Amino acid sequence: MRFIIDTSTWVSLVRYYKPFDNNSVIYDFFKQKIRDGEFILLSEVSIECSFVSKKIVPKELDFVIDKKFITKTGNLLPTKKFYNLLENQFCNKFQKRLLSETDIESLTNDFLKSADAKIVLKSIEISKTLDNKITVVTEETSSNNDNKLFKKIPSICKEINVECIGLPKLIELFNKEINIRIKNTSA
Repeated sequence: MRFIIDTSTWVSLVRYYKPFDNNSVIYDFFKQKIRDGEFILLSEVSIECSFVSKKIVPKELDFVIDKKFITKTGNLLPTKKFYNLLENQFCNKFQKRLLSETDIESLTNDFLKSADAKIVLKSIEISKTLDNKITVVTEETSSNNDNKLFKKIPSICKEINVECIGLPKLIELFNKEINIRIKNTSA
């Protein structure tokens, strides 16, 4: 099984788990999983990580911006079927009715360049192969999407039959490989 990790997950990993990682277990685990090809770090996600939360992710996990660990997505192009899904399944129909054709076209182009779109495209590409099961890891939820034209990753994953989990579930799946010892911090 392979996992595509979203920006929100990298931010959560650094904020909520890495502070307790006194022996670099988390750092080494994620770096090795990317090196082995089990975890996928897309170029757009790497770029996003460099702009969000005061660049906390690359400061703590330098491999997130190391080209050796990044999967390039320049050759991931949407198909006719993808455009059809984008227009009919992935968009919020209520929001779409409120927008002009020009706005819809502009927002669609922006979405197609985004990390979210590349995550979806890569998931579709991998899920087409017989031996590769793909799971998307994100901290997003299916609920309210702030009146954006396109649905959030978990909702889109549901539409394309791709499993979508959060960071706690990912860590639970690998709990035998991740062994963090937390020092007693009480006085």
